[in-house]
Amino acid sequence: MGALGFFAALLLSVMGMGRWKETGSPYWLIGSIALFVLTLVGALTSRGGRKKAG
Repeated sequence: MGALGFFAALLLSVMGMGRWKETGSPYWLIGSIALFVLTLVGALTSRGGRKKAG
């Protein structure tokens, strides 16, 4: 996951939280939390999977 993808997913999760506050629908809250968790997992696994050359 690149830096652009990370910040795009982070922005989408924050926008989803705002939509949840507007509508009160639990689906926006669940989707935003799930997207945030997937973003963190993707960032941690992509960073930990790289090995140094040499």
